[in-house]
Amino acid sequence: MALWLTRSRTVVLQSLKQKHAFWAAAAPLRSSSSSSSSSSSSTVPFPCNSSSPNLFWVNCRFKSTLAMNQLDSLPFSDSDDEQALDFPGGKVTYTSEMTFIPESQEKRVPCYRVLDDNGDLLIGSHLHQMSKEVARKIYNNMVTLQVMDTVFYEAQRQGRLTFYLTSSGEEAINIASAAALTPDDVILAQYREPGVLLWRGFTLQEFTDQLYGNKGDYGKGRQMAIHYGSKKLNYVTISSPLATQLPQAVGIAYSLKMDKKDACAVAYTGDGASSEGDFHAGLNFAAVLEAPVVFICRNNGWAISTNISEQFRSDGIVVKGQAYGIRSIRVDGNDALAVYNAISTAREMAITEQRPILVEALTYRVGHHSTSDDSTKYRPLEEIEYWKTTRNPVNRFRNWIVKNGWWSDKEETELRSSIKKQVMHTIQVGEKTEKPPVADLFSDVYDVTPSNLREQEKQLREDMIKYPQDYPSDVPL
Repeated sequence: MALWLTRSRTVVLQSLKQKHAFWAAAAPLRSSSSSSSSSSSSTVPFPCNSSSPNLFWVNCRFKSTLAMNQLDSLPFSDSDDEQALDFPGGKVTYTSEMTFIPESQEKRVPCYRVLDDNGDLLIGSHLHQMSKEVARKIYNNMVTLQVMDTVFYEAQRQGRLTFYLTSSGEEAINIASAAALTPDDVILAQYREPGVLLWRGFTLQEFTDQLYGNKGDYGKGRQMAIHYGSKKLNYVTISSPLATQLPQAVGIAYSLKMDKKDACAVAYTGDGASSEGDFHAGLNFAAVLEAPVVFICRNNGWAISTNISEQFRSDGIVVKGQAYGIRSIRVDGNDALAVYNAISTAREMAITEQRPILVEALTYRVGHHSTSDDSTKYRPLEEIEYWKTTRNPVNRFRNWIVKNGWWSDKEETELRSSIKKQVMHTIQVGEKTEKPPVADLFSDVYDVTPSNLREQEKQLREDMIKYPQDYPSDVPL
């Protein structure tokens, strides 16, 4: 209502001003008409003070300049360009020119990086100083993740594991981002961030126990392989459906804000998740609540077999942040130093300014989507080989620490050999470890198990005894 009254007032004032201009233009008629007039009348009919038509223009004008001065001083303009609509969120200026916002900018958003493909520091790079100890740990973890992926993948191919999914080509995003965070930051990962757990202290045996779903698995064998989780390490258990963790991360971040914690929530996702409703709901939710959450999107070019050209028409993921009012940056996901610097800064902004941050990391999924996929069916081998060699994140970071004198070929050989032996040992242990009992299928949901679940458990036990050939022999009753 107030907006309508404001606009109506503007229209009336503009009309009055236009009439005044018309009267002023007609004023010269007065002098020529009055000189030829021979008489005047003392009786003046409505609406003028004279019976002479020519004197209408004279006597109907403002008798004082005060009213006209007041009219001229009113804050409106004949041009819409100088007006603004006081709308929720701030004033919006008007324009008489019809212009559509273009679907994209002329230039793509640049990608922040610190190291070139050979591991040389770029001149003028803006970065946080990294100590020798941190650099060596980052590289150690990158190699461990690489070796761990290789051994577990081969074990699945041998039939020793049911399923596996590697992080090949994305080791820098995993480890460098984890190094930039603190143990108090809550992680909500997708399924290609085991390196974050590795950095926080998850052991190789803990990884293996989860893959086998044995008694050492914190999920008690109820989760699909590679769906890790650790309450102790602030790593929320992975959920397969894409983007569900984003709105959850905002809720966690808001609780950290309410408790005034010096921490943030960090949600990892892939480019394919941007086609899910939860992705957009999560970003908008975070912006509106001003929640301290860092969204890290691994744009690796492929959502299983769907190329990003079939996923969206925007300039990647980074531009989506601005649409929701979120500060964003694009970073070279194969540059561990750049990732470390970007996430360090993003975390600081999220906590000190109490705001969400979106980080798009450009990388490439060198391996197949999972052991259920053959990526050579939908992408050329040359493309895979290029990213595996020329743009390898592990090799690039290794070159940098070697040039700093922080790593040697001897250490490289010893590390890779040691990690492979350790992983092989965990597999041997994991295979022999007993599975969780049948009772664990029905626990941890209700305080008091309802009658229908008790009946199901009873029926299952009876069937396992009656038809033992149809059930795993290593699951105790």
